[in-house]
Amino acid sequence: MEGKIKAELVFIPSPGRGHLPAALEMAKLLVNRDQRLSVTVLLTQSSNDTKNSLGSYSRIRLVNLPQLEPPSNSTLQKHVRNEAAKLRNLVGFVVDIFCTSMIDVAHELGVPAYLFFTSGAATLGLLLHLQGLLDHENQDPTVFKSPNDEIFVPSYGSPFPVKFLPTMLLGDNQMAMDMARRIRRTKGIIVNTFSELEIPAMKFLSQDEKTPPVYPVGPVLHVDSVDDRNPIMKWLDDQPDSSVVFLCFGSNGFFDETQVREIALALENCGHRFLWSLRKPSGEYEDLSEVLPEGFIERTAGIGKVIGWAPQVDILSHRAVGGFVSHCGWNSTLESIWCGVPMAVWPLFGEQSVNAFQLVKDLGVAVEINMEYKKSSANMIVRADEIMNGIRRLMEPVSDIRVKVEALKVKSRMAVGENGSSFESIGRFISHVMVNINA
Repeated sequence: MEGKIKAELVFIPSPGRGHLPAALEMAKLLVNRDQRLSVTVLLTQSSNDTKNSLGSYSRIRLVNLPQLEPPSNSTLQKHVRNEAAKLRNLVGFVVDIFCTSMIDVAHELGVPAYLFFTSGAATLGLLLHLQGLLDHENQDPTVFKSPNDEIFVPSYGSPFPVKFLPTMLLGDNQMAMDMARRIRRTKGIIVNTFSELEIPAMKFLSQDEKTPPVYPVGPVLHVDSVDDRNPIMKWLDDQPDSSVVFLCFGSNGFFDETQVREIALALENCGHRFLWSLRKPSGEYEDLSEVLPEGFIERTAGIGKVIGWAPQVDILSHRAVGGFVSHCGWNSTLESIWCGVPMAVWPLFGEQSVNAFQLVKDLGVAVEINMEYKKSSANMIVRADEIMNGIRRLMEPVSDIRVKVEALKVKSRMAVGENGSSFESIGRFISHVMVNINA
């Protein structure tokens, strides 16, 4: 009886790169922790990479839902309902922030819904705080007179500048507010963070009577290791300790030709070795040499390397890497902290500007290149001097940001270790779920 599956969770993740891998890693953590648990993952987009990442996890099952063109929420709910109804011992749904409409399906089936929040607790606190002000105090703090205005948000330790608010929270923010209201209807919120990283946020969320129980379970990392003989890793092996600045802006982190040339100019003149993950936007150019300054590759051959896809965690873990220029996606943020690598922030879109603010102002583990950059803004260019100055501050061998990020590295590993804060939080979540078996 010990190994018999006794409880089934349904995961409904968003297909995005910042969401699906983290959800699968969370599912692995749960089934590894408790032999009674199994997980069915309902996928709105099929992917061979997803199947390959599971390996031998027999208690995690992937189900591809019918592809909908155009997407229809009501039809998707129908398919989710049909699949979930087939399961015995169903104890709950775990849904992504962009799948909160599935909470209604869980309730129809008589099981609780939980949220898996793939961003940080401070961002969650920001969303819930703004919704609370709007609904209970009839205040909309996103309506401001000046972009330099600041608001009090209890999930941050510093006053929050409204200019860093994500676009979805500005103007017509009805969709975001509806998400927040649905979040409050869940039985619990799993957050990819650890308590020691976001102390003000965890305090606020735990004391807010209108917020469901929060379970900080991170860092939940998706590590896709490469062979040591990989050319990128071999190149890093030849570099001195902490000498390389690594630049990577996520799966959608590509720039136009003008911005690429400014980055190249900064790297050529900053005086530091570099590893640059340069993504090509589809249709704009075929070859990287078309957008890099003429002769750049040849002139920097002794100090730098330009690559496409990057095994990010492997690179950040390498002794040669001393700094990370990042778009501040939450997964990248956690990976950098896990590896003890300080950051230079350059957010592009979404909640990345919120993460950047937190890293620089609250946590003190990053320097700023440009926190006001908006990828969607026409003609917005970060100049080479600005980039170069940021890299030079980042790569200073002795600095407060290095001391602070090293301390958080230690705390992040303690959190997921046995009896650590995240380890214990996962245990509390499982205990909460198992109560639903005979409910």
